[in-house]
Amino acid sequence: MSTIDTSAIGRELPEASMLVERGRLRLFCKAIGETDPVYTDVDAARAAGHPDLPAPPTFLCAIQHERDNPFDWLNELGSDLTQVLHGEQHFTYHALAYAGDRLVLSSRIADIYQRKGGALNFIVRNSIVRRGETTVAELKDIVVIPGGHQ
Repeated sequence: MSTIDTSAIGRELPEASMLVERGRLRLFCKAIGETDPVYTDVDAARAAGHPDLPAPPTFLCAIQHERDNPFDWLNELGSDLTQVLHGEQHFTYHALAYAGDRLVLSSRIADIYQRKGGALNFIVRNSIVRRGETTVAELKDIVVIPGGHQ
C-alpha cells in the first residue's frame, strides 16, 4: 500500500483571504437550511446586538476554498483527489465574523498518519482565521486517503 510522505508535516500552506459579503452569508444560510433571521436580515442582526450579519457556524471553512487551486496541497502530496474523503472537522471560535470583515486564513499540515495497516492515510490540517490581529477561530480538518491511490 502507498503512504503519504510524512516529511510534509509542519509544512505551511499558502494563505487565503476572503471579504465576507452579505449575499454570500445569505446563500450559505440557504444551503445549510439556517432560518434564524439574525443571519440573513441586517435589522434582525442589529436588533440582536450585532454590527452586521454574523457568519453562521461552519461558514469559515469556505475561506479554505478562496485560493486559485484550493486542493493543490493534496495534489503536491501525491493524492488522487477522486479518492479523498472528508474525515473530521473541528472549530474553536474566539470571536464572531461579520459581513464586511476581511478574513485571512493561514494553515499548516499538522500530522500525517496511517490506520488499518496502511490501507488508510490521514492528513491533519490546522488553520487559524484572523481579522487583522484578532484570532477569529482555529480550524482543524482531517482528510482520509485510501492507501494505494496516490
